[in-house]
Amino acid sequence: MSFAAKTDELLNLARSRAPADRERLLLAIVDLCDAGDAAVGLMTSQPVQALLNSIFMSLVVEAERDIRRRLSEKLSAAAWAPPALINVLALDDIEIARPVIAGSPVLKDHDLVRLLVEATIEHQIEVARRPDIGPPVVAAILQQSEPAVLTALAGNASAALGAHDEAAERHAAIRSPLARHPALSGDLAARLYLWVGQAIRQSLVERFRLDPVALDAAIAASVREAHAGAAAEACEGRTLARDDEREDMERRLVAKLSAAGQLRAGYLLRALKEGRLPLFAAGLAALGRFEESQVRRALDSDRPELLALACAAVGIDRSAFPTILAMVRDLNGGRPGGGSEGARRASGAFGPFDANIAGAAFRQTVNPG
Repeated sequence: MSFAAKTDELLNLARSRAPADRERLLLAIVDLCDAGDAAVGLMTSQPVQALLNSIFMSLVVEAERDIRRRLSEKLSAAAWAPPALINVLALDDIEIARPVIAGSPVLKDHDLVRLLVEATIEHQIEVARRPDIGPPVVAAILQQSEPAVLTALAGNASAALGAHDEAAERHAAIRSPLARHPALSGDLAARLYLWVGQAIRQSLVERFRLDPVALDAAIAASVREAHAGAAAEACEGRTLARDDEREDMERRLVAKLSAAGQLRAGYLLRALKEGRLPLFAAGLAALGRFEESQVRRALDSDRPELLALACAAVGIDRSAFPTILAMVRDLNGGRPGGGSEGARRASGAFGPFDANIAGAAFRQTVNPG
């Protein structure tokens, strides 16, 4: 059939309201996609485009799911496809929308940003995975800060990494795929080192030849400087406000780790090694489902066995407790008190009974009255 005859057939089908003719129209367009470059002139002609754009909204809504899926697959690489059709398909069920979101050249940055606002998380993830997305799209993803979408973006090897460091600091989920990104720079790897676990740190050290001793020393120095700065400002009456801000930040960090399922008992020991007693307290409270005020009373008491009960309740081993107690006392002005005799009594808090009993005993014992 000649292109002229094909044009007449398409126009006749477009004018028809019969469901069967509408399906035939969609299938005819699918066949045109297979015709290659020769179809471009036909499909971009003004009469065809005008008619198709006027009917596609209702046509795609009424078509069967399988036809819409086939149409999406066939049009995913077609530069001549009507924009209205592509945008409708992009907002369809994710299995239908995925091909056009992933590859349609008709979708521009503003279309993709609109999908980030209007569509489901599954659609947003597909936008983040799309090759070579532009800076406005990347900026919109970072601004929305949806962890699953950020993770997909971090795994997009063709996406620019310029603004990802701030997102990585705020969202744990983005760090692992970002650490494997082929375009990761040495500078960003060094910043990422501060926020990831030991396994990822080791891979970054090996890949970028980072100096772990220097980086760990920088982390420790930052912690010391933060504490020294707070002490120097005490006489000016600003320490309390700064501590409140820091503790609020620590709580938000613990909440994010807990929500992501990444809060573990070993994190508490790390917090103490970094000199972050408020983080330790917030983490212990979250892991044990205690009130933070209960943990603070245990830390400030003369009975180290209270802290031992809380530690036993979150799965900390008896052998690790003496180290924890020593670090807490060092950071907390010698509290909890009780000296060596108190430390000896505290060892009895680790059994023989399970963690639930230790937690219940802690709650009952630490509450005043």
